[in-house]
Amino acid sequence: MFGLRSICTAAAWLVAGLSCVDARNFQNPLKNPNGSDPFIVYTGGYFYLLTTTWTNIQITRATTLAGLKTASPTTVWTDSTASRAGNFWAPEVHWLDNKWWLYYTAGTATCCGGQRMHVLEGGTSVLDKYVYKRALESGVWGIDGSILRFPSAYYLVWSRFSPSGKQSLYIAKMSNPYTIGTPYLLSEPTNSWEIVGSPVNEGPAALYGGGKTMVVFSASYCWTSSYQLGMLTYKGSGDPLTGSNWTKKGPVFKGANGNYGAGHNGFFSSPDGTETWNVYHATANSAGACDGNRYTMAQKVNWNSDGTPNFGSPPALSATLTGPSGEPA
Repeated sequence: MFGLRSICTAAAWLVAGLSCVDARNFQNPLKNPNGSDPFIVYTGGYFYLLTTTWTNIQITRATTLAGLKTASPTTVWTDSTASRAGNFWAPEVHWLDNKWWLYYTAGTATCCGGQRMHVLEGGTSVLDKYVYKRALESGVWGIDGSILRFPSAYYLVWSRFSPSGKQSLYIAKMSNPYTIGTPYLLSEPTNSWEIVGSPVNEGPAALYGGGKTMVVFSASYCWTSSYQLGMLTYKGSGDPLTGSNWTKKGPVFKGANGNYGAGHNGFFSSPDGTETWNVYHATANSAGACDGNRYTMAQKVNWNSDGTPNFGSPPALSATLTGPSGEPA
């Protein structure tokens, strides 16, 4: 049986000037407004998109990236407990111990001193019912928790304040999906590209490829156009909890083509597993933004000959991109 792309190619060869539309083609943004802190996972034939809503947690699903633009979101969590009923940030779903767990940040209705990391326990489908499990670190300000996997263990990486008062990345080994061990300082913002507006490291996202384990993170203050991505690369030996066993590089990705403050990203695989894609937010505000005016963008990650990732630059919103390999055409 011929697919749409084969039929289009043959017809175009026979009939000059015939134009066919590939269902995988899409234009950014995938979500606008309220496309902040995006996270995408592909599983079971669907892309699942999570973004910040401030008042609840919603998940949108579609069989293609283009389909996410028009699909209706499903609200999977609200909360009336005052200490965690407002300012929902950075939701992510991760498959651990044979079920889905949803990690997110929330606090009081007044922003933002009460922000804490929380985890919900789900089921075997991303849209199964979620129940509140616990706060991951009680009594300590912390945001943007994400999972980092090594062959023998998994870790939580997140953002909290270091003793020097800088918003930094921390790491802790997990004994199960809802319990963390002792936190260790992983990365403190000290370079010029990490301190624009305020010294900030946040929004960590694990990346695996080229035989390397990496953590890509957002640097500098989100209310500036210099909000951008840096990268930590594990040296290949030694305890991952020790910051000196990682090397830092940056910026590896920043705003371009009318997209400012490109950051708070995540990574997901194409349906056929051959590609890695980067999902992130940006804003059209040339001064930068940290509100609902940020929109969700996605693009393929390429790989250099030395096994390092090449993130490219954010394309213009008018650019037409080909969707991930293995999407239905």
